[in-house]
Amino acid sequence: MLVAGFPAGSFQTNCYVVASGPGEACVVVDPGQDATAPLDALLAEHKLTPVAVLLTHGHFDHTFSVAPVCDGHDVPAWIHPEDRELLADPMKGLSREAAAFFGGRLELREPRDVRPLDDGAALDLAGLVLRVDHTPGHTRGSVVFSTPTEDGVEVILAGDTLFAGSIGRTDLPGGDHAQMLESLRTRLLTRDDTAVVLPGHGPATTIGRERAANPYLQDLGTPAPGRGL
Repeated sequence: MLVAGFPAGSFQTNCYVVASGPGEACVVVDPGQDATAPLDALLAEHKLTPVAVLLTHGHFDHTFSVAPVCDGHDVPAWIHPEDRELLADPMKGLSREAAAFFGGRLELREPRDVRPLDDGAALDLAGLVLRVDHTPGHTRGSVVFSTPTEDGVEVILAGDTLFAGSIGRTDLPGGDHAQMLESLRTRLLTRDDTAVVLPGHGPATTIGRERAANPYLQDLGTPAPGRGL
């Protein structure tokens, strides 16, 4: 399996491509701000052809380039229904202060083809089977995607639910700390320690490393802002 990525835009949001190997079809995960040009370069480098864009949630630092990427390659975008409204109205996912920074207005649009993600679904795309788990907390429609490598190691595209040493913030519209804790407990800490976590910001980690050392997972009772938009 081939997994490659890069941090995009001023928010340094990780955009990933996942494929069964070089020269094959691929899925694109979270094409954020200014992701189009580096994504095209990455696709050319590995001779990959996108068949879908998968969105871990609707915050614009993860979705900024979804319309040009999807429409430019004539592929659908997949997003949980709870976050779909953020594609065209990203202000709904921002704090009052953040919205003011952007002048109270940020115009984006949906791609031509938008499809809903269902909790527990198995997406058969690009020769891969990607499991969808709904993980509300950072946003109402946050999800994580999981797929096994040839050696049986689980790869988790975690968006802004879990980071190396931190968790996603829950103080923005649609965030819910209690839901975040439940998502972490029931959807991520149940995974094998060898599972690789590819977060929406920052470096990769493993479930075992976070289980042992992530302070938010040692004591899940105290709300605190995490990383991400």
